[in-house]
Amino acid sequence: MKKLFVLVASAFMLQACDDGDIKLESFNFDTVTIQECTDNNLIFKINQEEMLLINIPETSFANVETADGSPRIVNVSSTNQIIYRIYSSTVASNSICSVIPPATPIVNQEWNATGGTIEIITDALYAADGITISGYNHNIKFVNVNFSGPSNSFSFTEYTFGNYKTNL
Repeated sequence: MKKLFVLVASAFMLQACDDGDIKLESFNFDTVTIQECTDNNLIFKINQEEMLLINIPETSFANVETADGSPRIVNVSSTNQIIYRIYSSTVASNSICSVIPPATPIVNQEWNATGGTIEIITDALYAADGITISGYNHNIKFVNVNFSGPSNSFSFTEYTFGNYKTNL
């Protein structure tokens, strides 16, 4: 009986072992500032070896205020992309914006958004005089976005990417 118990317990423990793969269910870029590439449409956030990137047309950030309750909607697709990456080491903005990407750090894992929308609410920013518009703030939010990677997927009902400021 003892042998049978040990055999069953051993089989159970083997089934419960984790193979060490990364099981991603969330990410946190709340305290990270949005950065941009000057020669393409990429905006992104970097948190050490993690990066969250948006690749959508520049016209999505039109310098025109959106009406209350009516955000600008961008449907996620193969051309309107949201990409989440985990690198082998700390990543820098020049690694993202380079024409020829550097050899390191290496992308260890990547998840691409396969559906959902990007909502952008645009408000004018005013100079110290309170009259002159100095730029625009674009509040970016992901709604019902699904991410898919080679080994797993995850989704967000709502995720606030943050505020992206443009000048006139």
